[in-house]
Amino acid sequence: MKLSIVIPCFNEEKNIPLILSRFAEVIHRDDIETVLVNNGSTDNSSSVFAELIPKFSFARMVNIPVNKGYGHGILAGLRSCTGTFIGWTHADMQTDPNDVIKALEIIENNNENDKIYVKGDRKGRPFFDQVFTSGMSLFETLYMGQKLHDINAQPNIFHHKFFQNWENPPNDFALDLFALYLAKKQKLNVIRFDVLFPERLHGTSSWNTGFVAKKKFIKRTLDFSVKLKKSLK
Repeated sequence: MKLSIVIPCFNEEKNIPLILSRFAEVIHRDDIETVLVNNGSTDNSSSVFAELIPKFSFARMVNIPVNKGYGHGILAGLRSCTGTFIGWTHADMQTDPNDVIKALEIIENNNENDKIYVKGDRKGRPFFDQVFTSGMSLFETLYMGQKLHDINAQPNIFHHKFFQNWENPPNDFALDLFALYLAKKQKLNVIRFDVLFPERLHGTSSWNTGFVAKKKFIKRTLDFSVKLKKSLK
């Protein structure tokens, strides 16, 4: 398997059929797998997975009975990956499955170098979200001493060897920061490419629900940044 892409799903019963059908449209080779993580969903996701997964040869599921965080779900998926290159993207259909194929093509055009890290760079977002992201990016860049832009953009794809040396990765949304910062710190060739970021089709975000949620997200990210900087000195 050349690429394993993890898709964490929490209460995404309406998006699961879309995820699978959209990936079926873009996967035209047998060396790509999707690993959908049922991350402690409390809706009808389990039944939807049970019905649909057997119909798609490129897909399999990892089940987590209790949700312990966004990062925890992704990490469980990454540990089960068999691909030479691995990574993750979102399940909310704000990220185009074709972006995963574009990322893999970037890797292949760079001789499948094991020191490459490919990540999206979001375009077409609401003005306030752009301001929020720019502010967080500026802080993280200045504080962490590495250029860190649009940290939560998807997809993230890298060589399996890079993942194998991770120590104490976070179980929450700080995982995106952890992975990008570590890639920069270890001097991987970080390649960004433009991805569109339209409105979510179904359901609601598990964290981006307004100003209060953003405030909590900022606090958690800042707290983790302090911890991360100390641990990786």
